[in-house]
Formats: sequence, C-alpha cells, structure tokens
Amino acid sequence: MGFHHLSCSDRVLGTLVESRIRLLTLAKMAGNGAAAALEGFSRQMKRLSAFLRRSLTYDRGAEMACHPELARRLKIDSRFCDPHAPRPRGSNETTGGLLRQVLPKGTDLCQFLWRDFESIARLMNDRPRKTPGWKTPAQVRAEEIEKAASDVAGRTWVNRTLTFDRWLSGAA
Repeated sequence: MGFHHLSCSDRVLGTLVESRIRLLTLAKMAGNGAAAALEGFSRQMKRLSAFLRRSLTYDRGAEMACHPELARRLKIDSRFCDPHAPRPRGSNETTGGLLRQVLPKGTDLCQFLWRDFESIARLMNDRPRKTPGWKTPAQVRAEEIEKAASDVAGRTWVNRTLTFDRWLSGAA
C-alpha cells in the first residue's frame, strides 16, 4: 500500500493503493495532519482483507508521523521510500495521476459527498491496468478472495477428514 492525499478546506481524501493488484482505497480524513491520517487510514485499512494490508510504504510527508501507531494497530510492516529513489511509490503516483483525470487539480472537493468518492474509487478499480495482466483491480481482488476461501475450505475439509479418520481408528 502507498499513500497520497487530496484536500479542500475541510475535506481531505487519502489514497491507499495496493501495489500488486493496484486496488485503490480512499480514506476520509478530518484534516491533513498526522493524527487525522492515523485515524482515517486505520478506519479504512481495517475494512480491507488481510492479504491487501501486509505493509505500507510512505513518502516522507509529515502527515505520516504516527506511522508506528498505524503499524501497531493494523499489525503491518511500514517503510519509508528512499527520498532519492522513490520507485516503490510508483503505483500510488500512477494511480494519483489517473485520479487527477477524474478530479483535476483545483477541483473543489467540498462539492462532493462521500458516496461520490466511493463511486470514483469503484470506477478506478473497474479500470483494467497493465500490471495485473490487463485485469481490473476489482477482478483480481475477487479472484484472490475466491482463492483464499477455497484454500480455507480445502484445509477445513482435510482437517475434518483427518479428525474423522483418527476418530474411526480410535486415536482421537
């Protein structure tokens, strides 16, 4: 995940981009300071599937001063980009550029409701991207969730079968 933010006088919109599948998550924040980023990102990231929030890579902005607390709350690793080689931030910067096609610089974010931002995120996540093989981030996320569910179901079936076999043999 990477971080970026857009703002108006009383509305700040943080962006989180999952680097492997390019899934965009928008976070509503009460301001652009470190405490607001902590609360906004904590709230939004807790809603994500665990496989989408293993780590977070930041730029060196002051709004991320509470990164140790965010990492603790979410049980994730956090890293900062090297200021001279910000390559890990590329997917977030690219997504920020795509987001600017919908919300150009100077757009008054105060005119939008939260459901408008959710629609914009959906629009972005339904757009095919090169990195996940020209699939949409939403498609890849659905495939990942389906795979995880079948893995869990398979392990559950195997565990139940082994338990039943042990019970039959008198070992349980």
